[in-house]
Amino acid sequence: MTRAPSWCGVILAAGESTRMGSDKAVLPWPADGSAPGETFLSAAIRRLEPFNDLVIVVVGKNEPKLAPLIYASGAFLLRNPDPERGQFSSLQTGLREVLNRGRDAAMVTLVDRPPVSNSTIPKLLAVFEAASAQGKWGVIPEYAGKHGHPILIGREMIEVFLKARATATARDLEHQNVERLEYVAVDDPLIAVNVNTPEEYAALSNTNSMTL
Repeated sequence: MTRAPSWCGVILAAGESTRMGSDKAVLPWPADGSAPGETFLSAAIRRLEPFNDLVIVVVGKNEPKLAPLIYASGAFLLRNPDPERGQFSSLQTGLREVLNRGRDAAMVTLVDRPPVSNSTIPKLLAVFEAASAQGKWGVIPEYAGKHGHPILIGREMIEVFLKARATATARDLEHQNVERLEYVAVDDPLIAVNVNTPEEYAALSNTNSMTL
């Protein structure tokens, strides 16, 4: 009988949000302001927390701004010592900590992705359980042909990311190991929404599918 994985949430939040003009982690969520005090980051932590032993937020130079929010939300802060190397370096930093804390599976998302709907993560977990029994290393959601987050990866895929060169990208490594990954269609457009600009953020107010 295969032992159930021990999950750790990883939120990548070390970017400088240059196109947004302010840190995306602290933007109000939802964009229409109907949940006072909630932010992209706190909402992401709240969405991941029920399904993980712990949630780690990888930060960079924005550590002073994000630390109070992370701790108030019950998550753990981890600083990328060299965020200038890019998002993949934050991913590697977070995944090393997953293994250091004795966990062997990770649920990874980006802070500029709105938190997904209530039904999405349970579906991904169910698919992961079945797929891992068939030798798969991870599960990636997709909506209308677009891949998104959170991605769920077991120890094998974690090791692939950690052994890769710092110049690699998660997308390239996923493509190189596509036969080991399960792509799951979900009825949740938020998995593929990426918020980089004020215009994209404003457009979220008109998204009828936002689920708190």
